[in-house]
Amino acid sequence: MPLSEHEQRLLDQIERALYQEDPKFASTVKSTDLRTHMRRRLRRAALVLVLGFALLLTGLIGFGTSAVGTVIGVTGFVVMVGALLLAMTAWKRLQPGGADLHVVGSPEQGQRPTSRRKPAKPSGGSSGGMKGKLEERWKRRWDERGGER
Repeated sequence: MPLSEHEQRLLDQIERALYQEDPKFASTVKSTDLRTHMRRRLRRAALVLVLGFALLLTGLIGFGTSAVGTVIGVTGFVVMVGALLLAMTAWKRLQPGGADLHVVGSPEQGQRPTSRRKPAKPSGGSSGGMKGKLEERWKRRWDERGGER
């Protein structure tokens, strides 16, 4: 959604004030984009993954089956899982369309929503009755609104 003229003027004024107060910071912020930030996050996640793997191996090999080894191994595993989650979110945002911040299920501007679901089968009794009724109501409301929110 484009900004109104007033919002655009305010944004320009804030940007000018930022350049006047701290030009080094402003140029740094302007030169980096989301893709650069996400690539950096992927590299950090890979480094943390290797660190977690080293902790896991240290716990298993270095301390054997002692309690300390178990704690270090479990800590390494948790660090690896955290790194993988961080990497997955960064990878998802790097994909085309992954960095868009929009309401889930809302169509892009000027486009009609497309449904990938199969049309609901009419329920003939108790097989999926409640679900079928809810889907029917949803479709009816969607059609009454003209397919837009």
